Amino acid sequence: MTHKQQEGFKQSSKAARGAGVSPELDLHAMTVDQALPAIHEYLNDACLAGLKEVRIVHGKGTGALRQVVRRELKSHPLVKSFRTGSRFEGSTGATIVEL
Repeated sequence: MTHKQQEGFKQSSKAARGAGVSPELDLHAMTVDQALPAIHEYLNDACLAGLKEVRIVHGKGTGALRQVVRRELKSHPLVKSFRTGSRFEGSTGATIVEL
């Protein structure tokens, strides 16, 4: 993550905490059926809170949850782009989403 990206994430994080929305959604221990509505609700809340970038933590595991997360992000109207987390952001166990 570049310094500029880190600053943007920090600023978004501060705004989100003020609005009561975390800059991170942790899906560990959720089933796909539990994760789907959580993803949609979280993205809507994050957007309303003014977040520009969020992290969705799905874990590495078998990759099933990661696949579902990315499939949903591809078609979600609030998502501008997404990418795999860097080494310091959770690597393949996390997806960074630009809103």
